[in-house]
Amino acid sequence: MISSIPYWMAAGFWGFVAGSALLLGAALGFFASVPRQLIALVMAFGSGVLISALSFDLIDEAYRRGGFDSAALGFIAGAALYTVANWYLARRGAKHRKRSGNQQPSESEQRGSGLAIALGALLDGIPESIVIGVSMIAGGAVSFVAVIAIFLSNLPEGLSSSAGMKKAGRSARYVFGIWIGIALISGLAALLGYAVFSKFSPDVIAATTAVAAGAILAMLADTMIPEAFEAAHDFAGLITVIGFLAASSCQS
Repeated sequence: MISSIPYWMAAGFWGFVAGSALLLGAALGFFASVPRQLIALVMAFGSGVLISALSFDLIDEAYRRGGFDSAALGFIAGAALYTVANWYLARRGAKHRKRSGNQQPSESEQRGSGLAIALGALLDGIPESIVIGVSMIAGGAVSFVAVIAIFLSNLPEGLSSSAGMKKAGRSARYVFGIWIGIALISGLAALLGYAVFSKFSPDVIAATTAVAAGAILAMLADTMIPEAFEAAHDFAGLITVIGFLAASSCQS
């Protein structure tokens, strides 16, 4: 059925599928009592999967399309843009948005932190979704490795973050409003990733892919990996490696 619909619509569909893991994880984190160590291990596994997708899928594709210069410049630019935006939002209460413990501030503790957390969650998800759309430009086929990697990383992200939001006293309406909105925006971002960038040259597409990859890697280093290490530091590295190998085997 997916092959019979327009490519831009298929891109939006797969972006929404990957983003829906945020909503699934949020439901588990908000309504179920999931041990923090288990959340951390799943987050470590998802981090390894994403690192593998970055290494063997995104950067490789950017290099083949535009050469080293476009890939390297885009990769650094993506990391720099994410870091600046993340630094700004962290100062306004979003620093611990992926933490499942008591680190997230309540609105009474830091005014405006709720909006900062929502914008931070959006910042984390947009580059991943654009990658899905851009991956379809070459031949109309989605990169299932990218979709699976993003889905697996989104699940613990939604789980951990929503558990922390609940402990900070935020309502179910607030929590699920954020994740439903981001899941929908993920689909839209993937759709636009295909519809907009398919009109550009290979160099621009390569740079865009690399920008998204740089932003994703910076996000992993700044948010997901610290949470995984804090709660399960004895095993976080091993689980990350297993996630990396699991995703690598899907690409061989």
